[in-house]
Amino acid sequence: MPGPLASLKVLDFTALLPGPFATMALADLGADVVRVESPTRPDMVRFLPPFDGDISAWHGVLNRNKRSLALDLKRPAAVAAVKRLIAAGGYDILIEQFRPGVMDRLGLGYEALRALNPALIYVALTGYGQTGPLRDRAGHDNNYLALSGALSYSGRAATGPPPLGIQVADVGGGALGALVGLLAAVVQRQATGRGDMVDVSMYDLMVAWQAHLVAHYLVAGETPAPEGMALNGGRAYDLYQTQDGRWLSVGSLEPKFWEGFCAAIDRADLTAPGLSLDDGEQARVKAAVREAIAARPLAEWIAVFAPLDVCVEPVRTVPEMLAAPHTAARGLVVDVPRPGGAQRQIASPWRFSEGAATYRHVGAPLGQHTAEVLREAGFSAAEIEELT
Repeated sequence: MPGPLASLKVLDFTALLPGPFATMALADLGADVVRVESPTRPDMVRFLPPFDGDISAWHGVLNRNKRSLALDLKRPAAVAAVKRLIAAGGYDILIEQFRPGVMDRLGLGYEALRALNPALIYVALTGYGQTGPLRDRAGHDNNYLALSGALSYSGRAATGPPPLGIQVADVGGGALGALVGLLAAVVQRQATGRGDMVDVSMYDLMVAWQAHLVAHYLVAGETPAPEGMALNGGRAYDLYQTQDGRWLSVGSLEPKFWEGFCAAIDRADLTAPGLSLDDGEQARVKAAVREAIAARPLAEWIAVFAPLDVCVEPVRTVPEMLAAPHTAARGLVVDVPRPGGAQRQIASPWRFSEGAATYRHVGAPLGQHTAEVLREAGFSAAEIEELT
């Protein structure tokens, strides 16, 4: 059965991580995603180690299930080809990740393309959006987290914010923000027949992710600070080091969970003070929990907490996560076909009773599908030869 997004045809002008992660999700769920890539300046993820044969691991996963169309957009014929794909080729969704104004200068901005196809959904994914004083500024994940304020109350009060191990703004903001906006525009188009331009800013998304936390300031004038709230280490909800240098996550917020946690570490005396809102009490409780957890190795704590429902879990390494029974039960690792075999990759996280995600191939060689895509859109052999 085709995937739930099999009716969508997408031209993908994105690179690096945010846009490709979003279009990977679309392609996994059945959309026909065609990457429009420069034949002279290919996406750098093609060259990032490690490599599986001649395929970069990043390229293999981020661009799986997509076709590659090599076009030099500095050539008028290539720009005309893109317009033809949008006007008559059925590609009525476009996602791009250039700085504001670049697509306009190429002749491929929203207004120019909407004139060819009023049903076009045009997603512009940038760091700071299409408007505002930062619109033209370069940025990366930690910049968006910094300027959004999210890092100001992360980490320890004594040492400050840590560099995060995952790209929160790129994936959680850029990729997932683009997906939500794009699919909302698809639903709107089904009702109205009209397309739309979706302006997705990673900065905006990082601000929006904090709606519940910034409310502390907007409503009560309280500025969030490191270890200043229940969810950022201000109470016993935290990470604790074990005797063997590993870590245990304690999320026992609610009274029933906290009571069970205290009993499990043989510190029932901490139950009442741990539920207090007094900062001094909380500091004493955390010190006691830290001492208790440090007295035993992680394996022993896993054995203690595994049968209990108190929101306490070990901090796993990546190999441990991949070997975990729940990871296998959820089918989170898949073998994706590649020339001469398969490449193990993380699966799509979306589950449906019908129309499941499929894995057709890893990221394709640059321009592999150029002739195929153009031929499907009605280009003649002579026109294809001119463009390739």
